[in-house]
Order: sequence, then C-alpha cells, then structure tokens
Amino acid sequence: MSSVDATGGEKKTSWPEAPPRERLSLISRHLNTTTQVPLNTPFSIERNSSPNDDVELSSKKQQQQSRQFGTQTTPPPPPPKEEEAVQEKEQPAKMSTQPPHPTVLIPGPIEYDDEVLKSMSHYSEPHTAPPFVKCFGEVLSMLRQLFQTTDPNSQPFVINGSGTLGWDQVAANLAEKDDDVLVLHTGYFADSFADCFETYGVKATQLKAPIGDRPQLDEVEKALKEKNYKLITVTHTDTSTGVLSEIQALSELVHRVSPDTLVVVDGVCSVGCEDIRFDDWKIDVVLTATQKAIGVPAGLSILMASQRAIERFRARKTPPPSYYGSWKNWLPIMQNYEAKKPSYFATPSPQLIHALHTSLTQILSRPLEERFKQHREASQKVKKAIAELGLKQIPTKPENEANGMTAIWLPEGLTPPEILPKLASRGIIFAGGLHKEVATKYIRFGHMGVSVTDPSRGDLDKAIKALKEGLAEVVPQK
Repeated sequence: MSSVDATGGEKKTSWPEAPPRERLSLISRHLNTTTQVPLNTPFSIERNSSPNDDVELSSKKQQQQSRQFGTQTTPPPPPPKEEEAVQEKEQPAKMSTQPPHPTVLIPGPIEYDDEVLKSMSHYSEPHTAPPFVKCFGEVLSMLRQLFQTTDPNSQPFVINGSGTLGWDQVAANLAEKDDDVLVLHTGYFADSFADCFETYGVKATQLKAPIGDRPQLDEVEKALKEKNYKLITVTHTDTSTGVLSEIQALSELVHRVSPDTLVVVDGVCSVGCEDIRFDDWKIDVVLTATQKAIGVPAGLSILMASQRAIERFRARKTPPPSYYGSWKNWLPIMQNYEAKKPSYFATPSPQLIHALHTSLTQILSRPLEERFKQHREASQKVKKAIAELGLKQIPTKPENEANGMTAIWLPEGLTPPEILPKLASRGIIFAGGLHKEVATKYIRFGHMGVSVTDPSRGDLDKAIKALKEGLAEVVPQK
C-alpha cells in the first residue's frame, strides 16, 4: 500500500500484509450491506467490530489491536517501546479539557465537570426516540434516589425552565385563587415566591426573620394556629443570605399543628449539597434547578411532588391558571417517560437531559451521605478561613449557616465593586450582595458541586488566597 507525500513523491506505508484470501475478505466486508448495529442509537457510533470483521494477524496482540480499530483501514499504532511506556505511566493525570477561564464560585451557576459538558454536545436525536426516552426515564428514576423517596406514588417533574418555574408550578397547581399560603422569609427569594403567589391571586402571608436568621418554630406554630393555610413554603438555603432552614423539625411541626397544610421546600440552592429526606421528613414538594449543586448548565426546572400533593392537585375546584406549567399537561408526560414510553406535550432539551443523566450518575455513584459530608467539611474550611481574615457571615448562628455557600460581610466602608474586580484579576469570580436592604455591604462565595467533590482542582484554596490578597490591596493596613 502506498501514498503520496507533501513533495509529490510516493512513500511506502509499512504494515502487515494480509494473505490474498483475507484481502478478499476485507473487500467483501465493505460490499456487505448488512448492518450489525441499529442506527441512531448511543452505541452505533462507538461500537467495536466483531472478530470476523478483521484480518487475522499473526499474533494475538495484533489481533486485539485490529479489533479495537474495527473496520478502519488505517493500521493500529505499533506498541510503545519499553522506555516510552514508562514515561507514559509517569505522566500526571489529564487536567480539564475546558478552555482556560476564571473559576466561577458564585452560588450558581457553578463550575461544571468535563463529562457533563461533553454530554451537552450529544448529537441530535428525536425527543420521542427510544434511546432518549430511556435516558429521560432513567433521569426521573435517579431523581427519586437523589430526593430519597421510594414511594411509587410520588412524582418527579423535569421541565425546560429555570428554578423559578418551580414557583409557578406550586402556585398554579397546588393553590387556588384567594387561598391563604404562609411563606417563611429568610431573604430575597421568599419575597419573590410571595410575588409569584400573588400573581395567581393567592394570598401570601410572609413570616419574616431578621437578616441572618430564620423564623423560629414557636413563631411558625403561632401563625399556623391563626389561619387555615393551604400550604407553607420555606427556602432551604436562601441564596441571598446563605441562611439554612431546618426542614425536618419544621415539617414535623406542620404535620402536628396543621396537618392539611402542604409542606413546600424551595431547594434550588440546597439539592445536591444538603441532606433532604423526602419520605422520612414527609415533605410534599421540593423544587430545584440544575445549575447549582446538581452541577448541570441552567435550563431545567426539577420538582418532586408527594402523593398528597398530587391528590391535592386532582381535587382542585378550578383548572390550573397556567398552560405551560399545568400538571394537567405534564403529569402524564412524566409518568410515560418514567415508564419508558414516548410522550409529548412540549419539546424537552435532549442535550440538557443527557447532561443531567451524566451528573446524576456521578452523584449517585457513592452514598449521598459522603457527598453531604464533603460539602459540610468544605463549608467549615471556608468559614474558618473567613473568620481568620477577620470577616463575619450574614447568618447569625452556626445552625443557620448553609453548606453550599457563604455570605460574607465586607469591612466597613468597602463595597462589592471595589473587591470583586480584585478577585477577578486573580481568576476567581464571587457574587455581589442580593438582599435589597444590604446588597452593597456583602459578597457571596459559592462552594458546591465539582469545586468541592474534586479537591484536586484546588478551587477553594485559590479562592481563599485570592480573597486574602484582594482584601490586602483595598483595605488600609493598621
């Protein structure tokens, strides 16, 4: 076999010459129209050929190499020399394949794992094709594990949209006009949830705590006894303040004092880094999104509903006042996908679903408690470093501190626009304040997902170092 080199001359390509009969076998194989693997499946582009596809070379080792190359006519590379093999073993582990970029350590979106981003480039496929239906069904089943529910009557939802769509689903499907709902306030996102309810004609009463704190259980009990609330909402981690709410004790209180009130948890900044035991804690709804601790680019609204919530929806007196967010449209779709049956209401994003499948597979590859412990330990490391820099957190008590983020009061007189560029110049991105009353006085440090679970990245150490150096630049030394 020969080819022409760049100078126009013919050069020889040396590789094992097959006997005549085997060369005929190669030719006949290319003329054979029989398809070994069904087309348009995840496996058709990465299959290995069968042994009969390849020329039988003289040694078993060569035969194995040929099978790896399938029907390619390019010969396999020669085996490495002994000294080359030693050098190859000594090479460090492959680093990220992502282009160089500042490390994003805000409370979402977060840094993403390479494999998750590769899944985002999955080839196009119909959303009703068997491979995608299988993938989507497995995603819904894995979400049950992430939320720690084994009740077959609970129902996961995955819909194109941001976490905000979860609010709309709750307001449109579980409450009706003029219903009363109680919203526990620990920051900006309770205000927004209450606004969402009001948009649908639902009466939202907010029980507010001072900045950095959360409503106390005795206050919640008093409020529940004053009025018949259709549901109660609590933000597990309020991204604006870094305040963590206690879910188990709250749910126990609600079931004891007001058993008909549904327990709804906004877990946008907690699912994936905080323990949430859907069944054990008798939660009715947890809503979240993909771009925070779940570690998938933004674009999917995720929600888990209990049997009690589904029954409440089915007992509505009026139709849901939303079309896109109506469970009347989505419930049969989710049930069909989980049963591996193609179904359609609105087109999902196959690429995001594949990325979510990859991330959930990674998350569930080890016990969830290990993941939560890792986030707790990372959080303590960050908070210890913050204290050593003489800085304080917005949460006023240790039990109020979230494990996936830290909200940091800036030194007196310093504002986010003064310190954030100093961090950015060192390759670190933090977020400014969000709570409308104190937004100019603090910054937010997100530590969740791959930045925590892959310590070899060194994200947290780099961030702490950058914060220390940045403060030294802008804060006058005493």
